[in-house]
Amino acid sequence: MLNGRNNEEKIWNYLKGAGLNDCGAAGLMGNLYAESGLRPDNLQNTYEKKLGMTDASYTAAVDGGTYTGFVRDCAGYGLAQWTYWSRKQGLFNFAKAAGRSIGDLEMQLDFLMKELREGYKAVLTMLKTAGSVRQASDAVLLQFERPADQSETAKKRRASFGQKYYDRYAKPKEGQAVGTFKPRLTRPEAGNKYYITKASGGWSDAIKGKPVDALCNTLSNCVGYAYGRFNEIGGYGCCKYLRPVNAENFIQFAGGLAVGQEPKLGACMVWRKGATLNGSDGAGHVAIVEQIISATEIVTSESGYGSKTPFWTKRRKKGAGNWGAGSGYTFLGFIYNPAVSGSTTTTPAPNPPTTGGATEALKYKVGQMVQSLAKKHYTSSNAATGKNCKPCEAKVTAINPGSKHPYHVVGTSVYGWVDEDDIAATASADAALAVGDRVKMDKSATIYGTMRKFAAWVYAAKLYVRGIDGNRVVVSTLKSGAITGAVDKKHLTKV
Repeated sequence: MLNGRNNEEKIWNYLKGAGLNDCGAAGLMGNLYAESGLRPDNLQNTYEKKLGMTDASYTAAVDGGTYTGFVRDCAGYGLAQWTYWSRKQGLFNFAKAAGRSIGDLEMQLDFLMKELREGYKAVLTMLKTAGSVRQASDAVLLQFERPADQSETAKKRRASFGQKYYDRYAKPKEGQAVGTFKPRLTRPEAGNKYYITKASGGWSDAIKGKPVDALCNTLSNCVGYAYGRFNEIGGYGCCKYLRPVNAENFIQFAGGLAVGQEPKLGACMVWRKGATLNGSDGAGHVAIVEQIISATEIVTSESGYGSKTPFWTKRRKKGAGNWGAGSGYTFLGFIYNPAVSGSTTTTPAPNPPTTGGATEALKYKVGQMVQSLAKKHYTSSNAATGKNCKPCEAKVTAINPGSKHPYHVVGTSVYGWVDEDDIAATASADAALAVGDRVKMDKSATIYGTMRKFAAWVYAAKLYVRGIDGNRVVVSTLKSGAITGAVDKKHLTKV
């Protein structure tokens, strides 16, 4: 008995039960949809008029024996639009032996798998091991269905049908952790929208790579790759988490995601280059954790701006804490992926903080923007000695109630654990903004979603709030007319 609420769900569940992987099932279904609309009683449209029959009457006539031309009439029929006489003969005999209607869905799926096992073994192997929907779809199109139109346009069209089924059934629902983490150890396949700019039909708002990869144009670039991969893991159908800023600023734009020092699958690793976090002495590096060998050894997937190789994997050892990066780099932390089970709680050594649970004893929450007044920051929440830092605006990335230095904060000149007395609410956090408000912008502000600065005069001007979308605030110098730009609300103060 088939399991599902409708034909497509029943077909998906059947194919998965038959051993096809997600890409294979989706690629095959995309082709079946192109052939028949996933209707097992579908008679080729051009033959309905020629034979004077509908889908239902043709099926009934074949079942009842009143129409005997099924095998030799050259009319495409069923899920795969079987047309050639020997394949239609096989389908007819299979249905009779099973005691089923020629239009029975389960019978046709059984026959389809029989054909693949006995006559199309290479195609079946591909459907069980395919690395992309397009790869599986092309195999079915060119080696199994073999329609008259095998053009590049036809390939893309059928693969797009398959991608819809992949997005619908293979990926976790929002907020649901993936059941089994699937590491990416091979480069992103052509057409993968997580690694293609929006301007080119993809989901990424990262810049194009350098050199631009012909298959995925956000490569070569560590930012474009890690941004896409982090969201691909969750299967969101968009780039929902993180921002494509300089690599070393990923934690500042983590949007409240948990950050820690323990490697976890799917996490984004962040390194700072130099000491400023403003890009003047390097942009840093990011990579994604794909395999964990031990607490001190992992395998990552990566890319790099300016690299002739758009993708690679690397075995990294923790060593003294820098995870194999060069001497000019400093490891900042892991941003944990909410789609991967067990990655939503930070556990930086040696003092495990909380990231959103028991926070009643503390004033500030993870993800909140604060003003850091600290002149020292610490490597752990109970460390006896710290390093010098400067006051700046920062984000709370972890907390550890009851410790000496209960807040872990990240800002332009602070990265570490600080005392509770050394942070205060930002002025912008004390008053909600509304359209029409007059505001001033702090000098650390950048154009929203980038690390690019505004013109110098903007920071000295009194601005009007023209629009608000979450943290994104559109401002201008006038109440109407030309827009100055968009900025994160944390950089604005009412005047």
